[in-house]
Amino acid sequence: MRGTGRAMFVAILLLIAGVLNVIYGIGAVSNANFFDNTQYVFAQLHTWGWITIIIGGIQVIAGASLFGGNAFGWVIGLFAASVGALEALLSVGGTHPWWSLGIFAMCLWILSGLVQLGSDRAASTPTL
Repeated sequence: MRGTGRAMFVAILLLIAGVLNVIYGIGAVSNANFFDNTQYVFAQLHTWGWITIIIGGIQVIAGASLFGGNAFGWVIGLFAASVGALEALLSVGGTHPWWSLGIFAMCLWILSGLVQLGSDRAASTPTL
């Protein structure tokens, strides 16, 4: 099937982004020294950490579902990568902006791969 390699690559990237977001969120919730004087506009550090953990969990679920070739993984992957990109942009003002920009770039690459995967699936379906 056309696009299988792209689907596996995007699934691996989703799993990596999800695990990184979960680790980043656990560090924020546990008051790690990684976040010395971080001030967020929308929420406190603990709240932001839980938001990041939830988004990372959704990304891990979407990546695992993409390995099975399900449309659920494609839809949830689009949602998780979009929300993950927004979350990474909102945390750029923290103490480690390069980490957030790296996650943002990874989420954009995931979105690009998922959109191309959707167009590959649409092109390979037979028309009546």
